[in-house]
Amino acid sequence: MKSTLAQIENIKNNGYSLDFSTVFDHAFENYKKIALYSALIIFLVCVVVGVAAVITVASIYGLEHAPKIIEESMKPSPPTLENAIISTIGISLITAIFAPFGAGFFKMADAADKDNEFKVSTMFYYYKAPYFGQLFVATLIISAINNIIANSLESAGYVFIGAGISIFINYFMYFMVPLIVFGNLKAVDAIKGSITLVGKNPLLIFGLFILGMIGSIVGVVACGIGLFFTVIFNTSLIYATYYGIFTKEQDEDSIDAIGQSDL
Repeated sequence: MKSTLAQIENIKNNGYSLDFSTVFDHAFENYKKIALYSALIIFLVCVVVGVAAVITVASIYGLEHAPKIIEESMKPSPPTLENAIISTIGISLITAIFAPFGAGFFKMADAADKDNEFKVSTMFYYYKAPYFGQLFVATLIISAINNIIANSLESAGYVFIGAGISIFINYFMYFMVPLIVFGNLKAVDAIKGSITLVGKNPLLIFGLFILGMIGSIVGVVACGIGLFFTVIFNTSLIYATYYGIFTKEQDEDSIDAIGQSDL
């Protein structure tokens, strides 16, 4: 079997094909297996993080000042260079630290797809070598780039342009996490590999990307509660797309190997 990098090189030269309806059906069937369990985990994590944040603020500033401090932190900061730097560093680090947790949903989707058992501990599977370092670095790079561009354009008054560029970057990073956790690629190779995979079939991937975004937006509109369920569908959609590409590549490798052995 070819390595993931070899398969990406083959895709770079020859491209690949996917059927939208097949990917969607696969994603939806797998989503039904993990939706409720995943939503419960997200809810519990949000509660734990929220309580931890309140306790931290209360221990530093006092319990009576905690509500005011939290309220002030939710207000938009003036677009100064200092605030932009703090925001970029802070958000990038937090996003990178939680990246392995988010990758845990791919582990759960893979287990469900193979009818294997998954537990709460599955969500923390990638907080270990070699996955944690690569997920942290890759996410830190992309998050930093996103925030630098967004903050720069926001300070210049181009808020919507910054948001558009951020969406564009996330679109090209569609396969970054699966390439690390399933393809065992290094951070930079996963970033480049994701760009290659998206670039070889941009319209189909864009359609899937938008479908995942719409699902998440619907979750937000549903009083936020639906987000616990819809965000998982996006993960399942990415997993099914990745699975569709590389399963086909592996099947073609097997056929080639049989043909060569016959010769």
